[in-house]
Amino acid sequence: MNGFLVLEDETIFHGTSVGAPGFAFGEAVFTTAMTGYQEVVTDPSYCGQIVCFTAPMVGNYGVAAKRCESSRSHARAVVMREARGPEWTDWLHDECVPALTGVDTRALVLHLRERGAMRGAVVTGSSAAPSSPRRCSDDIEEALAAVREQPSMSGAALAGRVSTREPYTWSEVGDARIAVVDYGAKRSILRRVAAHGAAVTVFPHDVDADTLAEFDGVVLSNGPGDPEPLIAEVAVVRDLLGRVPVLGICLGHQLLALATGLRTFKLPFGHRGANHPVLDRETRRVLVTSQNHGFAVEAAAERAVTHESLYDGTTEGLAYPDLRARSVQFHPEAGPGPHDAWSILGDWVEEVRLAAA
Repeated sequence: MNGFLVLEDETIFHGTSVGAPGFAFGEAVFTTAMTGYQEVVTDPSYCGQIVCFTAPMVGNYGVAAKRCESSRSHARAVVMREARGPEWTDWLHDECVPALTGVDTRALVLHLRERGAMRGAVVTGSSAAPSSPRRCSDDIEEALAAVREQPSMSGAALAGRVSTREPYTWSEVGDARIAVVDYGAKRSILRRVAAHGAAVTVFPHDVDADTLAEFDGVVLSNGPGDPEPLIAEVAVVRDLLGRVPVLGICLGHQLLALATGLRTFKLPFGHRGANHPVLDRETRRVLVTSQNHGFAVEAAAERAVTHESLYDGTTEGLAYPDLRARSVQFHPEAGPGPHDAWSILGDWVEEVRLAAA
């Protein structure tokens, strides 16, 4: 069946439907990761987004349950140049993810880089079939009108949509008791923290600071949306600072920044991929990192910044020794991506373990 992606600026990209039929609204973004397509679709940080893969072929190595970063898909839709293999496309269908193949993804990515990420809709199934030129035009106009009624990602508080509703134990055995606040936490984070010898308990996004302060350390997880509307979550982080060691990752990094008086802003087209170079200011080592965020922290005092992007100079890490808090904008757990930053999680857990001993 035919299908199309329509953007709010009236740009149209046609393709063939290989996923679930229907309408899917979201912010159109792209990822430069060459692998990890299943991880991308199940990453809660992609909630509310239509993901374009820059890799020319997607689906080559099939799917596996162990690659899922959460219990369900979160990307609203998927756009590809060439989908490979029925295992992948059947999985998309079963996960109710509309998907297009045969799209000129190079043109789409260049368009988003020039104009910025924007609202869009993927339309697949019988409603997208061009039974006549007039019918196809009517479908596009209807979809475009609906797109323009959708809210922007700016101002969108999405953590509550993807967070666990109840606390749960991920791992019971460990020399350090770590609490992970789930703003959209990837399973890779939980696995890496547990692998370094921590007992891990996961809490909802609206957990209070007193509960978290009972643990040896707290991880503020990744998650979707704009950090600034998360006023209550920022207040909890502020209340927690100085009481227990804190590590923020991605959205957690942004919440720590807001809690310490910094501000955030929306990037034109975001950082999404597994090949982003980041400078560690202390060691002068360049880390190739996995990233997925559409917002960033405004420049902070030099003494607080630990890492910076070598693409655009944005702040990629913060440290507040007096508050026992630090954060990184990138994903040290990878999942998918290079393992250059694995030691950040391991070293932090070791510090928490020694402090708790």
